[in-house]
Amino acid sequence: MKKDLNLINDFLQQQQQTHLYRRPRLSESAQQPSMLIDGQQLLTFCSNDYLGLANHPKLIEAFESATKQYGVGSGAAHLINGHNIEHQLLEEEIAEFTGRERALLFSTGYMANLGTISALTEKNETIFQDRLNHASLIDAGRLSDATMWRYAHNDIENLEKRLNRHRDSASMVITDGVFSMDGDEAKLNEMAVLAEQNKSWLMVDDAHGFGVLGKTGAGLVEQQKLTSDEVPVLMATLGKAAGTAGAFVAGDQDLIEYLIQSARTYVFTTAMPPAIAAAGRMSLRLIQEESWRREQLQQNIKQFKQGAETLGLAMMPSETAIQPILIGSSATALKASQQLQEKGILVTAIRPPTVPKNEARLRVTLSASHTSLQIEQLLDALAAVFVNQPIERA
Repeated sequence: MKKDLNLINDFLQQQQQTHLYRRPRLSESAQQPSMLIDGQQLLTFCSNDYLGLANHPKLIEAFESATKQYGVGSGAAHLINGHNIEHQLLEEEIAEFTGRERALLFSTGYMANLGTISALTEKNETIFQDRLNHASLIDAGRLSDATMWRYAHNDIENLEKRLNRHRDSASMVITDGVFSMDGDEAKLNEMAVLAEQNKSWLMVDDAHGFGVLGKTGAGLVEQQKLTSDEVPVLMATLGKAAGTAGAFVAGDQDLIEYLIQSARTYVFTTAMPPAIAAAGRMSLRLIQEESWRREQLQQNIKQFKQGAETLGLAMMPSETAIQPILIGSSATALKASQQLQEKGILVTAIRPPTVPKNEARLRVTLSASHTSLQIEQLLDALAAVFVNQPIERA
């Protein structure tokens, strides 16, 4: 039966009345701290381009060169004739970088998670997910044939209790590495022990850790010194710190071969353009060679956290580039974002259902490309909104 158009209209009106309506912003410039958005020049603190690579001249050069050689579209799925030499080389280089035997490219992080979780689970099996996992992980669990349980955020004791209740079924423990809206890090070492004890797969989505955490930038798994035996399924995206697009899953030989045969989001979709893969290869090189980018990012995080503490802002416990300011009310968060925009600063208001009800926030994200002066500009604007003339909390 067709959905009643009146119901759709009612829903849209309700979204507006509850301050949850969303609209895409129109950008007319490259990803960088200062951007032209909706016709206004804004200093942005909402991009996931953590290392400032999205507009790097060497990535642009690699992309242009590959486009001239291979054209634009890949033309087909990987298993037809769309698997280009650039895809293959990028997979090999990701595997080496992450310390895994193999890696497999997906067109998006969403597709990587859906394809992997669906392929690795079946009926009468159980999935355990952190309550604050990314939507793509939650959706993948819901769409799989397995039973899914969600444990309290970063609560190892709660996870252990749930695992103990379901010892009779094969299981998969799934977590974000860095949680995208809170910025805190998963307790992977403890999770790896639990997974081993329960003979469970451990899958980590390190979308927000890859490139910025760890000695070489290989992510949270590297930072916590975990091997492929302890974290057999490692997923990360290339559209954040790596500055390009797409995603990968890395693991042992048999895992990747199994996904090639079974992950529907890999088998039944057109491969990403070869030029994107070529740019990704250059990005991997820069992540490893230019460690100063991670160092600069850490310095920027430190500067912002110290400034926010001085202002008395309600910060969440994060040591990463994601620095949320907890507000609560969606209306108040939206108003604060609008007031910052009037001062030339773009920090988006994150509202339900992206975050739990009454936990709306301003999600500040920092980049190695931000200067000290730009961070001071952000802090001055936050002071004007929250301290000098405090915004009324609805």
